[in-house]
Amino acid sequence: MFQVHGYAAHDAQSPLIPYQFERRDPGVNDVQIEILYTGVCHSDLHQARDDWGGSLYPMVPGHEIVGRVVRVGSGVKKFKAGDLAGVGCMVDSCRHCSACREDLEQYCEEGVTVTYNGKERNSESLTFGGYSEQIVVDERFVVKVSPALDLKAVAPLLCAGITTYSPLRHWKVGPGQKVGVIGLGGLGHMGIKFAKALGAQVVMITTSPDKGKDAARLGADEVLLSRDTAAMEAHRGSFDFLLNTIPVAHDLNPYTALLKRDRTMALVGVLTEITPPITGVSLIIGRKSIAGSAIGGMAETQEMMDFCAEHGIVSDIEMIAIQDINHAYERLLKNDVKYRFVIDMATLKNLAS
Repeated sequence: MFQVHGYAAHDAQSPLIPYQFERRDPGVNDVQIEILYTGVCHSDLHQARDDWGGSLYPMVPGHEIVGRVVRVGSGVKKFKAGDLAGVGCMVDSCRHCSACREDLEQYCEEGVTVTYNGKERNSESLTFGGYSEQIVVDERFVVKVSPALDLKAVAPLLCAGITTYSPLRHWKVGPGQKVGVIGLGGLGHMGIKFAKALGAQVVMITTSPDKGKDAARLGADEVLLSRDTAAMEAHRGSFDFLLNTIPVAHDLNPYTALLKRDRTMALVGVLTEITPPITGVSLIIGRKSIAGSAIGGMAETQEMMDFCAEHGIVSDIEMIAIQDINHAYERLLKNDVKYRFVIDMATLKNLAS
């Protein structure tokens, strides 16, 4: 075991504060990573404040992790000291169910081991995430990161990136297709970048007219205002795929009308009850589908990282010091970031020295 400094929430009401805890020494198949940058996901805020219930304290959030390998176990084959590496939302799974055997660990039938706010597999020890100096993870759940990419802007790819890349790949988005990305935020801005790089005609669908210029900068070919009834009617039945990144309950019916026959809208944002109800006729007429998608499995996450290196894709970020994390959470509540906060973990060294 070795000592690590980080920042932790100790209950749902208090701010995150400095925290010292122990990490395990690397086992045979483990990779020890010095964390350089950690993205701030909206789910960090929700779980730190127990918005979804079941939060475990003390909690060290962070599941968008980029760093440098400092030590590996004797059985590790993919990594060596000095390599750049990333860790996302999960650090283990059962490895033997049908999902795990098909490289879909995110859908592990026994449940994944999440990077933080969970328990180590077959243990009562809590998992602690990326708001910390170092992390130790089995190599299966670590991805290689290209040094050609801007490392600080790579961090959000480990959650926001793979959350949008996976459904675009699963539903085979590509050239000649018209794809709508609903909502422009941490997920939506990545959806635009990926859909464009995959060759699709990309339409940003938003309630906010002032987001049009930014959407175009990110790669959108067109902006559709969902509150413009005439514009929505003009696009009726014309989309091959819709990626819905809105994180709160909203009316899905106007969006299903945009789909062509036999096409799908994938939800990646909303985790709560969907309201108002979806009308059956909006799906029956046209044999349309509404589906959900989580992050990707580890093979697909590596595929995404390689795709990003090939196409020069990273997230749009705002860098912060770890000491500013509580203020960043307050800004998250106001959607006051374009489009992802990333913590420079070098700022933690002042606490550790």
